Amino acid sequence: DEIEALSSIYGDDWCVLDEDEKIYCIKISDCLDQPKWTLCLQVILPPGYPTAEPPIYQLNAPWLRGQDYMQLANSLEEIYIQNLGESILYLWVEKIREVLIEKAQSSDPEPDIKKTSEEVNEDDGDDFLLDCQPAQEDSIKMLSYIPSESQEDEELPPIHHGNPITDRRSTFQAHLAPVVTPRQVKRVLEKLYENKKIASATHNIYAYRIYCEDKQTFLQDCEDDGETAAGGRLLHLMQILNVHNVLVVVSRWYGGILLGPDRFKHINNCARNVLVE
Repeated sequence: DEIEALSSIYGDDWCVLDEDEKIYCIKISDCLDQPKWTLCLQVILPPGYPTAEPPIYQLNAPWLRGQDYMQLANSLEEIYIQNLGESILYLWVEKIREVLIEKAQSSDPEPDIKKTSEEVNEDDGDDFLLDCQPAQEDSIKMLSYIPSESQEDEELPPIHHGNPITDRRSTFQAHLAPVVTPRQVKRVLEKLYENKKIASATHNIYAYRIYCEDKQTFLQDCEDDGETAAGGRLLHLMQILNVHNVLVVVSRWYGGILLGPDRFKHINNCARNVLVE
């Protein structure tokens, strides 16, 4: 009932990423007409929600870092504690909107807007860029990590190409490689981009997770390549499936017809299929 209500209230801003796993995403803005501040809330509803377990969530926005992230996360935790056993997603969304409105009314400069999806139009509403925001920044290192010289000559891992999915002239194809260092991630990406077809894709979205046994932490990162929030969603899928030591790249060739939220479904399905294979 809660999901039906949220879908009705928020319309196209509410997106179902995986019905079976109960994974949802909602785009939240400070206003409807010309939003300055926008954030994407991704949630997974565990079996014990709402009576015994809180939603598992991720906050995605390019400007959401450090203190801003912690303050907002603390606010959501407080709402959960104050409403134990009750449905809280609507309260969370409206709290986030309240924070965005406060930012819009303050003297904070507007966030930088970079390359966006080709699917930007009034109906789609995805006219903003979301970077992947990891839940624990201290355990994450980005791709700019410089490997030691001994890693420079590492072998190129094998690359597996999944079956393409085509919908309304857009084609999606996933590529997967086992990786254990950021250097291998870089090598695989370079190898993929040597393929002219892959290099010419409208978007090459990727995410990777590498488990560091000695530190018992994950190295992970993601890239939208202009397809709004797709990298963060891809990484989120990999976290849910609990996969590690793997890089997944999803290429999308845009066919000129807008797919709306369906494109995220295809990206996730491509990635899930190649991981299963």
